[in-house]
Amino acid sequence: MTLTDRKPDWLKIKLPRKKLSAQVGGIVNQHHLHTICTSGNCPNRGECWDYGTATFMICGDICTRACKFCNVTTGKPLPLDENEPENIANAIKSLNLKHAVITSVDRDDVPDFGASHWAKVIRTVKQTNPNITLEVLIPDFQGKKELIDLVLREKPEVVSHNLETVRRLSKTVRSRATYEISLEVIKHIADLGVVSKSGIMLGLGETRDEILQTMDDLLAVGCSVMTIGQYLRPSKSNIEVQEYVHPAIFDEYGKIGKEKGFVHIESAPLVRSSYHAERHVNR
Repeated sequence: MTLTDRKPDWLKIKLPRKKLSAQVGGIVNQHHLHTICTSGNCPNRGECWDYGTATFMICGDICTRACKFCNVTTGKPLPLDENEPENIANAIKSLNLKHAVITSVDRDDVPDFGASHWAKVIRTVKQTNPNITLEVLIPDFQGKKELIDLVLREKPEVVSHNLETVRRLSKTVRSRATYEISLEVIKHIADLGVVSKSGIMLGLGETRDEILQTMDDLLAVGCSVMTIGQYLRPSKSNIEVQEYVHPAIFDEYGKIGKEKGFVHIESAPLVRSSYHAERHVNR
């Protein structure tokens, strides 16, 4: 039996209530959409869907990268769906959302890595839902600032890009993405006055000092919102869990993060990038 097989009691996942979850799932299927809730096997799917919310995943459901922590399928993606912006916008309207989160797979196979498609999705969502606020969890666009700017020009309220782990483990855990490029992306977002957000997972073999250094690195580039959660191995093909971190330790990191200067920080075992995202929009 591996460590992955012995999850502690605090990692028990709340199952979704049938009625609301079926409603969210039905609308997602009706508009031919993907969610990171299902593709990423998110542990908070039950809680979020019970509240009638979901994190939409654009640019398809096949990623050009193969990060060892991620459950999204890796391979050759299908062409970008020209109807996706309108479908996302209509789904958000059907769900009557006041705040929505959008993320995507990496599309290293297209010339602008999906940046113009991203911009069109945000623009269409805001046109169809004038009162919506948006958080977008973007890929690194290979660090090209002009592509990041295509997204930022559409004025999403929060722009997030995850470091995922500490510097030492980044090459082992991530595919193509680097710690340094991710910091540059976050700095560019913050320098333009947008609420910048990032997150990391614990339980991959990082040390306390490395976690604290990661906080300092994020603050140094202007990151104002941080999430810290437990890595949970989504399948046997993913990297193994090295440690299940106790909730009290997560609480401690949350307090340290606030003392260091983060405007808002979510730190708990089941926290994920979009967890309680509506709290971050005015930060």
